[in-house]
Amino acid sequence: MREPHVVPDRADLPERVTIWEVGPRDGLQNEQGTVATEDKAAFVRRLLAAGLPIVEATSFVHPRWVPQLADAAELMTSLVADLGDAARELPVLVPNERGLDRALELGLRHVAIFGSATETFAQRNLNRSLDEQFAMFEPTVRRAREAGMDVRAYVSMCFGDPWEGAVPVEQVVEVGRRLFDLGASQLSLGDTIGVGTAGHVRSLLRAFTTAGLGVEHLAVHFHDTYGQALANAYAALEEGVTTFDASAGGLGGCPYAESATGNLATEDLVWMLHGLGIGTGVDLAALTEASVWMAGRLGRPSPSRVVQAQSGA
Repeated sequence: MREPHVVPDRADLPERVTIWEVGPRDGLQNEQGTVATEDKAAFVRRLLAAGLPIVEATSFVHPRWVPQLADAAELMTSLVADLGDAARELPVLVPNERGLDRALELGLRHVAIFGSATETFAQRNLNRSLDEQFAMFEPTVRRAREAGMDVRAYVSMCFGDPWEGAVPVEQVVEVGRRLFDLGASQLSLGDTIGVGTAGHVRSLLRAFTTAGLGVEHLAVHFHDTYGQALANAYAALEEGVTTFDASAGGLGGCPYAESATGNLATEDLVWMLHGLGIGTGVDLAALTEASVWMAGRLGRPSPSRVVQAQSGA
């Protein structure tokens, strides 16, 4: 299988980055057809075997809201039985204290909360106002930290909202700062509908730095609706970001934002990074095989350009 020709671009780019794989959770959550629990578990195992250091496995959201992830407890129980303690290190999304309770029951160690940078999306996704979301998340984060868990905070709609349009940078920074200050160790900035551009990425990251939250605490989560995800990832690299969310095979969307298409494909990101001489620890061939395997389970080809090129699709 082909590998990119390595031509380091700039000495000031990071030497190594961490890819936060979201395919099993964010990638599969919007699938209409039910994916079997055993296939989800196999997908997670394949991604781990490909060298991905962090694989977000599922979400303990109410099945009514995301039916695809109704088997979260069954999936994690299966993975713990198969992988032992390593499975307890896999991050899971918890929307509230009830979700946290389920994660605690299974002895999991990493959770994530999912906030909104806009009023409308907070109402639609969380059934809370922009301000009320912090009161909902505070006890969840506090209890998780008291239990020794690591907590990540997602911020959605950082670059644009389908109902409100452009989102002011200062509004995103205020929301992100408040979520981080609840006790999160990392903030993931999401371009949920994929409208961001490279200049916008730089502006937002610099605004966070000015507000006292350096890039070492930030991750980026790009969608490729307008074909800008890789360009945006490169802009984030230039700003010193070293954690990038991506989804194997480009799977995913958002069940609460119809204009959100697939996530940045992990394979496409890895191809770019490896070509720049930036280490990831990921075996691109094994990762591609995992995405081709899941595409077969879903009954359609992967949207990832690298997967298509490597598999002859």
